[in-house]
Parts: sequence; C-alpha cells; structure tokens
Amino acid sequence: MAHQSSSASSAAPSKGFLGIGFSSWIVISMVIGILIGWLAPDFAPNLKPFANIFLRMIKSLIVPLLFSTLVVGIAGHGDDMKKVGKLALRSIIYFEVVTTAALAIGLIAVNLVKPGLGLSIAPDAGSTEEFQALAAKTPTFASVLEHTVPQSFFEAAAQNEVLQIVFFAIIFAVALSRVEGPSKSIVLGGLQAISDVMFKFVGIVMAYAPIGIGAAIGVTVGKSGLGVLLSLGKLVGTLYVSLIVFVLIVLVPVALIARIPIMRFWRTVKEPWLIAFSTASSEAAFPQAMQAMEKFGVPRRIVSFVLPTGYSFNLDGSTLYLAIASVFVAQAAGIDMSIGTQLLMMLTLMLTSKGVAAVPRASLVILSGALAQFNLPLEGIALILGVDAIMDMARTSVNLLGNCLATAVMARWEGELNIPAEDVAVAA
Repeated sequence: MAHQSSSASSAAPSKGFLGIGFSSWIVISMVIGILIGWLAPDFAPNLKPFANIFLRMIKSLIVPLLFSTLVVGIAGHGDDMKKVGKLALRSIIYFEVVTTAALAIGLIAVNLVKPGLGLSIAPDAGSTEEFQALAAKTPTFASVLEHTVPQSFFEAAAQNEVLQIVFFAIIFAVALSRVEGPSKSIVLGGLQAISDVMFKFVGIVMAYAPIGIGAAIGVTVGKSGLGVLLSLGKLVGTLYVSLIVFVLIVLVPVALIARIPIMRFWRTVKEPWLIAFSTASSEAAFPQAMQAMEKFGVPRRIVSFVLPTGYSFNLDGSTLYLAIASVFVAQAAGIDMSIGTQLLMMLTLMLTSKGVAAVPRASLVILSGALAQFNLPLEGIALILGVDAIMDMARTSVNLLGNCLATAVMARWEGELNIPAEDVAVAA
C-alpha cells in the first residue's frame, strides 16, 4: 500500500508559482479567460491551440495510467473475478439508482418551470441534415454492450475508449493473477513502474493546466458571448438550479448515509471539479480525480475500476440535462407531451445515456437520437447550441462530482475506505 500514498502525493502541489495554490491559479485563469472572451471575442479563438494542447496531453496519459493502475490493483492484491464481479454489480446498482434520480429531478424541473414556452423553432434544412446525422450515431443498449468489448487493445487505446480499456485490463489482470513464477512478478513490477512514472507525468501536465483551462474558457465565452444567456437564460437557469438540487437532495444524503466527511471530500475533489467545469471535459479531470480519491483514502484498485466505469454508466449531470433538454424542445415546438410519453422518453434516455462519451458536447448525440425517436423537431438542437457550452460546463462538473462520490461510497461499501478517525466522527 506504500505506493498508493506516494503516487497520491505526486499531485499538483498545494503551493505553486509565486506561492499561489493550484486551485487559486485555476480560478485566476478562468477569470482571465472570461475577460478575454468578453472583451476581445475576435481574438479569443486564437487561444484554442493552447486549450487543445492541454486536452491532448491529458488524453496521451489516460490509457497507460488507467491500464497500469487497474492491473496492479487487481492482480497485485490477489483478487479474483468473483471479487471484481461483486464490486462491478454493486457499482452498476448504485449508478442506476442515482442516474434515475437525476432523470426524475430533471423531468420535474422542466415541467414546473417550462423554459421552452414562448420560444419558437425555425426549421433549417441544412442543420436538419446535420442533426439527423448526429441522431444516427445514437447508441442502443445492445450496441453499448457490444462496444464494451474491444476487438483490438491498440485500437481502443488509440481512440481512448475508456470502457474498453477497463474491460481488457480486468481480463488481463485476472489472467495475470493466475500466472505462477517469475513472469507474474516481472509484469507486475513493470506495470507498477509505469504507474509511478505516469503519476509523475500527471504532475508535469498539471503545471500547464491553468494555461489550458484559461484558454478553453476564453474560447467558449468568445464564441457564445455572455449576451446569449439573456435569450435562453430560463433554460440555463433551470439546468443549473436542478443540478444544485440534485447535489443537495441526492448526493449529499448519499454521502451522509455512507459516512463520507463532506467538507473533506469537497476539499479533495475541488481541483478536478474546477478542471471539469472549465474545460467541459470529464476526461481532462480524470488523472487528477484518480489522485484525489486515492488521497481521500480509497484504495487504488477501487479507484481504478469505479471511476472509469462511472464515466460511461454514472453521468448524473448529463442524464439530468437530457431530461430537461428533450422536454424543452417539445415545449418550444408547441408539442404537448403526456407524462406517459415523457416517462417512456426517460426510460430510453436511461439506456442510451450510458453511451455518452466523456468529451465536450457528446450529450448532443444522445439528445438528437431521442428527439428523432419521439418525432420531435431536430431543429430544437440549434436553439440549444447557443448556450450548450455553458450548460456543458455545469453537467460535466456534476458528472465528475458524482463519480468521485461513487468511488468513495463503493470503498465504504467494500469496507476499504481509509479515513482518519476524526473525519469519520465529523461525518457521523
């Protein structure tokens, strides 16, 4: 277990350049990015390469980090498929319960506030074709299940298919645990070394993070503008308030029931949360989130399984957004959807949302498919696009928060959460 603490400590230092903490630098960079996007919208697009550099560096380390930590976490501790299967079953049950709650809150909110009333959808032939193409990409439950199994590890690695990497790593780890002799120790030692190096790699990349984050939010504000919030402010407000309500009435009680010290948890996940919010990408915050949860006291084997799995199956913010956005389009189109139809749509979204990738604006693919299936105008997406980037930041950050909490809850459920006694007493 010594390697866990050492790797966790390799995260971005609490005090960095000029004695200012990492979180503070992120906030400063976000403010600077907003100001640039607001005051110099024509210049803001020039910042995109700096944002892309950060995202590309993050993507380059995800596969080796994930594969090495998951294999070592399972095979290095003598776990068998039965133990892994038990953790997987518990995780899936938890994911389904929480995401269902998110869908319900979104559905209630959009029917109470009715943000789509008073708006109109103007058909556009060109955009319709584009949105139909998006709808065609919508995964079904069968396709998601099939897509979980990689036909090539290297293809999955090249495309950063997190769920496929997790599947391959689990099978590889179980097979490795059954190997006897020096081969097992050689492979484990090599993967442990890779894991240690990749955590140091994370620390180097995070030194650049404030620049990439400031650039990303500058591009977003420069493209969308702050004025767009005025026309669709009701929709944005509905989503943000609904997400806050979800956190308060679902995630907080879950944390209390699981005896998770809330303030300590927030302090631990604050930095990856800020990264997810500012970049609108859960993937960008993944390495930092892994380190944060290890630091919190979750064993590496649980972190490296639950967190990436949650990126495909526990997207609380995205599922809540999909519930609001789909009914919003119906309201804007003047279509009165019965509660029964809305519930059927939510059931569909509950299944198809499992295929949402942890990348910016991937939810639009799922939304396009849902609208097409229920004969709602795809032009409604054009109405949402103006503020989607702003909404994406909120839903992505809640995705990250929910998955970090799920990791801690699973560790508690497994009896392996190592929290100082004084923090447990505060949580109780």
